[in-house]
Amino acid sequence: MYFVPLISQEPVVAFTNPAVDHRVRVLSTTRRLKGRTFQVTCEFEFCGNGFERHVFDYNREIHRHEDQLKRGRLLPHVLAAINVEGPGRGTIEIDGTQANGAQTVAEVRLRFNAHGQSSPVTIALRDIRYSDGAFQPVNEVVARVNTLTFQRKPGPPKMEVSVASIRPKDAAESRWQSLKGSIEAMAVNLLIPPLDVDARGHQAMLDFGLALAAGAATFTFPHAPNLLPPTARQAR
Repeated sequence: MYFVPLISQEPVVAFTNPAVDHRVRVLSTTRRLKGRTFQVTCEFEFCGNGFERHVFDYNREIHRHEDQLKRGRLLPHVLAAINVEGPGRGTIEIDGTQANGAQTVAEVRLRFNAHGQSSPVTIALRDIRYSDGAFQPVNEVVARVNTLTFQRKPGPPKMEVSVASIRPKDAAESRWQSLKGSIEAMAVNLLIPPLDVDARGHQAMLDFGLALAAGAATFTFPHAPNLLPPTARQAR
């Protein structure tokens, strides 16, 4: 999940539990060419135990909207964390075009709920308001993520998110809560706007898709400048 600090516009702190043996392995890759378009599906599996958690420092975002917040406005849908915990199956799906021997990736989709398995990926979202002389999180929810999508198109780079369920942060995951959350997620998917992401990270995801499409043996992600160093992670 190194791409998380790559796409973040804010500083990111990464945590894992001490006994983590969580890892990802590729199971298969399928390529289909039809005329000038191609599709690639890479199936992967989360194995082992443990968790990986990326926590976003959104203080700069608060500072950018400080005046509006102090006038009573709410800062909605702030991404607080992305977590991966436990096993699961997923796919990376790449759509693109081919002309004169050159391939161009149009879209990369990361699906985390392949074969009907529950996604191990969750995001924490919250609204921020100014109250009692401080900026405070409210309406905190945890959403189980099905898909993250990166598209090549004009305008600022975005990441689209679709969720399977959503629940209040402090609510336990029960069968009833899961059903209720799934119904609410249908509405939430219509309301969550595409999230702004860092242009370098967005391009890295498209380049990663191109490497998979080309059958490259290896791919090296660029340095993630917003990933805080180990000493900073320990201090926070």
